[in-house]
Amino acid sequence: MWSQRRVVDYGLAKKAVVRSLRAGRSARGDVCDAQPYLLRAARHFGEPTERLCPVCERENVTNVTYVYGDALGRQAGQAKVVSELVAMAHDYDEFRVYVVEVCQGCSWNHLTVSYVLGNGPPDLVGQA
Repeated sequence: MWSQRRVVDYGLAKKAVVRSLRAGRSARGDVCDAQPYLLRAARHFGEPTERLCPVCERENVTNVTYVYGDALGRQAGQAKVVSELVAMAHDYDEFRVYVVEVCQGCSWNHLTVSYVLGNGPPDLVGQA
């Protein structure tokens, strides 16, 4: 997306959780604990993926995208479809986006990536 910046990828954390589960150091109930609201958001606002759930390995995960920021007002904390983010990036100076992958079969959920969008000034990297 044109204004995406300050990207944080949580892939290593996800791998550690899955590894811990497979090694028996974590219980399935500890990682497959999606709240009913998150499962509803996945059903109504989620975007299907081709990635198999790393826990049950029966269903593909769904990405649910949430937006947060002071400038968003009532929209803060809402689930959005990716197509809505383009218009929002033009309308707001800055807001943070969080993408959570959810398995609607076993309730696995994990934050996959977060980033900032908006039409505010770009980040000045390396300048004091």
